[in-house]
Amino acid sequence: MSVTVGIARVTFRLHDNHSLKGKRKVVKSLIEKSRHRFQVSIAEVDDLDVYQRATLGVAVIGNNSRVLNSVLDRVIDYMESLGLADLEDSDIELISL
Repeated sequence: MSVTVGIARVTFRLHDNHSLKGKRKVVKSLIEKSRHRFQVSIAEVDDLDVYQRATLGVAVIGNNSRVLNSVLDRVIDYMESLGLADLEDSDIELISL
């Protein structure tokens, strides 16, 4: 049996934000709404002290790489569709163990 881990790194630009407090509100909303809709792990992983950028890591585990890639694509599309921040960049990596 093979195990595959899907990882996405998603960077958002928060144009109208002027404080870390405002950033935390947006990041918390992105994380909570995405976790509620999808069964994935999400955390802020970079740019912690930059108030106009948020970088989130998303992880999912399974045995079908196509399904995992699709899930990560849908999570990224969903986060972008929320309109809370502008999607700046995203990368998906699948690791088979």
